[in-house]
Amino acid sequence: MTVTVSGGRLTRVTLATATGTAVAGTLAPGGTSWSATGRLAYGTAYTLSALATNADGKPVRKRATFTTVKPSNYTLPYLQRTGGFALHNGATYGVGIVPVVHFDEHIADRAAAEQALVVTTSPHVDGSWYWVDDQNVHWRPESYYVPGTRVTVAARVYGVRVGSGLYGQADRTASFTIGAKHVAVADDRTHTVRVYFGDKLVRTMPTSMGQGGYVQGRNGSISLWTMSGTYTVLDHGNPVTMSSDSYGLPANSPYGYGAESVYYATKISTDGIYLHELDTTVWAQGHQDVSHGCLNLNQSNAQWYYDSSRIGDVVQVVHTTGPRIELWQNGDWSVPWSTWQRHSALH
Repeated sequence: MTVTVSGGRLTRVTLATATGTAVAGTLAPGGTSWSATGRLAYGTAYTLSALATNADGKPVRKRATFTTVKPSNYTLPYLQRTGGFALHNGATYGVGIVPVVHFDEHIADRAAAEQALVVTTSPHVDGSWYWVDDQNVHWRPESYYVPGTRVTVAARVYGVRVGSGLYGQADRTASFTIGAKHVAVADDRTHTVRVYFGDKLVRTMPTSMGQGGYVQGRNGSISLWTMSGTYTVLDHGNPVTMSSDSYGLPANSPYGYGAESVYYATKISTDGIYLHELDTTVWAQGHQDVSHGCLNLNQSNAQWYYDSSRIGDVVQVVHTTGPRIELWQNGDWSVPWSTWQRHSALH
């Protein structure tokens, strides 16, 4: 809210509720205008009083009253990263990190919501939002971040109408830093995972990936492939309890297995693909694919990757057959840039 004057000078402006709670504001140099710097509340009556002097030095007073909108519903934004994990303020992430804004209500006016979402980077990098559905929108640049980049994600939705009677409940902001460039390339032709730090090969790890094909589960067909495409590190667990029942394949079926603790597990897909220790398949690692989709490693390699990788590091899976990773599985970087841009509400 602003107050302006011509042919005179503002000397005092007050904006307050009926109970006397004032909204902070600032007079411009020379008294040509006044701008509210404080936040107005929803569904509240305000009185604005302004005092100015005209060209003759005589006082001129203006007074106005108004009431702000009272929304029928609110939506709160949550700053996350892919996989539904919280985006932590002050954290350091890998060069492939993808910030996500999750709204707790369905957004009818995506364009209005997107205009209130601001990503600031230093050094500057252009990026675009991708609406996965009417509650979740992802942001990424065309290429991986440069290490050392400072990123701030701000959802400035308070006061913004994003649907019929639906307004932003509160603003949210988080800042993070991009760490060193770590890229792992899992090649199914050589049955190895080559890990590069800053484009320099630092470790080659024999692996056994998904054996391929499909099996029938409780809710339909289940893939046993390790899908080609670009993933990022989502999480670490040591141990992680795994069972085929968790993805709909009964433990007593021919390809099923019961709950077991799996160590040094680095998660890279939302539907449960990990790089993890499995010494019982060392005989196949580097030679043959025998897993249900995960990348099996020996204990030494699994522990090293677990310890040296960070959230947002890139994992590229190449030369496998079967389907490619999709966005909902953590395949944001597998979406072509031109396609990604078309999913912005402002495209």
